[in-house]
Amino acid sequence: MSNEGVDAGRRRFLTLTTVAVGGVGTAAAAWPFLASLRPSERAKALGAPITVDISKVEIGQRLTVAWRGKPVWIIRRTPEMLASLPKVDANLRDPNSNESEQPAYAKNEVRALKPEWLVMVGSCTHLGCSPTFRPDHPAPDVDSNWQGGFYCPCHGSKFDLSGRVYSGVPAPTNLVVPPYKYINDTTLTIGEDHQGAA
Repeated sequence: MSNEGVDAGRRRFLTLTTVAVGGVGTAAAAWPFLASLRPSERAKALGAPITVDISKVEIGQRLTVAWRGKPVWIIRRTPEMLASLPKVDANLRDPNSNESEQPAYAKNEVRALKPEWLVMVGSCTHLGCSPTFRPDHPAPDVDSNWQGGFYCPCHGSKFDLSGRVYSGVPAPTNLVVPPYKYINDTTLTIGEDHQGAA
């Protein structure tokens, strides 16, 4: 059979059309797979910074919010709570937070930007349990020199009112302070670093 009667233009048109339809079909088949690789809105929200209104937190109270699937505690400390911090330094494993996770601006005795407000992840650094907030003192059932703080009843880890870990407990480091910044006096954002911090 001879190819003399075949129209070259028509052959080129059919070839290009077949390639185009095949490409569109391949893209349509691949789209759901490629779309499944993008993080979901829920996953993006879990890692995104959160803004918290702290205007209704009274002195001595704790507010718990969720960030990245973890509890974050925001505690408005009393002057008495702040005054108690140096009283337990000798009992602490890392009083200067040299081995602990916190932004540079929270590497101080109060572990905070503003002494009154403590912001930290409420998960024990031992096995991730959630310690109880024990601001009461004295509390001989927790420690003979207890000035208030956080106690993990699961394995006995103890932390002071800055989240600094006591010596001789299973938790290896102080409680984690996440990155945060103040938007104004009554609002803070967790998950974004304070600008201009050292």
